[in-house]
Amino acid sequence: MNSARSAGTPGLLRVRVTRKAYRARTHPSLEVLRDVCFTLSCGEIGVLVGPSGCGKTTILRVIAGLDTDFEGRIDYSGRGKLAMVFQEPRLLPWRTVEENVRLVAPEVDESTLALLFRVLELNQHRLHYPSQLSLGLARRVALARAFAVKPDLLLLDEPFVSLDHALAARLAEELALLVETSLVTTLMVTHNVDEAARLADQLILLSPRPARVIAEVPIAMRRASRADCDIVEIKSEVARRLEAASVRWPRADISERTPT
Repeated sequence: MNSARSAGTPGLLRVRVTRKAYRARTHPSLEVLRDVCFTLSCGEIGVLVGPSGCGKTTILRVIAGLDTDFEGRIDYSGRGKLAMVFQEPRLLPWRTVEENVRLVAPEVDESTLALLFRVLELNQHRLHYPSQLSLGLARRVALARAFAVKPDLLLLDEPFVSLDHALAARLAEELALLVETSLVTTLMVTHNVDEAARLADQLILLSPRPARVIAEVPIAMRRASRADCDIVEIKSEVARRLEAASVRWPRADISERTPT
């Protein structure tokens, strides 16, 4: 049994998934989530961090309502306007950049669109087709498309995966600017601890499958004020929390590993 309803406080997201398993006719069920509970406030960026295959994407799909076969409850008190950015940009190849954005937000006004394209540096690509874009540009279009609908809940599934470090950092800055100016409650998935430490207001650490919440690490420092030494300290705190919970993430699965 599962349910979703208003949580009372504006913009508050409460997630409580007691169990999620994939069933198969010829094999035993595969449990992917167990006792995953956390809360995000309006305008907060939460980042789910955990090893590959632990169930991070499944959590996003459950929150988005794409997977309703779980035990637990999702409470969200916003207007219910949701946008999701998948690992792949998922742009329509026969539509231009502007058409891809306007397709999901037909009533978007020109000033909003112009601001998004300016912040994401897409102005000169409005009439280009996806085949004419680099992966980094395509990911920017996916972000523009998500923000064009003016969501109050934004879900991001590894939006910077496979990008080089400099470009990923630049897109993270652009994402933070958009989130802060629109006060959208945001939940992002990554297995890159360094990326998470630079972007999050709250880190939600997950165990290997079946995923459970090991710890929640709030980060009070403003994103713009976080120096490299602060990132090292945040990552050290992640390492301490993992050690305290007697949990090890596979070495090969975590980019920019925490200090040992």
